Amino acid sequence: MPPFKGIPARLAVELNPVDEAGRPTKKRGVLLRSSGELAEYKKLLQDEKLDTLLKNIDALSPKPVKKEEAKPDVIEI
Repeated sequence: MPPFKGIPARLAVELNPVDEAGRPTKKRGVLLRSSGELAEYKKLLQDEKLDTLLKNIDALSPKPVKKEEAKPDVIEI
């Protein structure tokens, strides 16, 4: 990462899920700058309350609608 407001340049890892074709599914992923940050995220993701919360959100959220493929305007004679 480039230097910013007095913080020196440093390396980081960006976690970003990909689709079947290998393209990122989000514009920005989660940036991890140290093993300590990774440990904190692991701790958060293993919390049972988060699992329960996300299941409740899934139940309340509308299901994604699949787009119908456009059919070509072709007339067969």
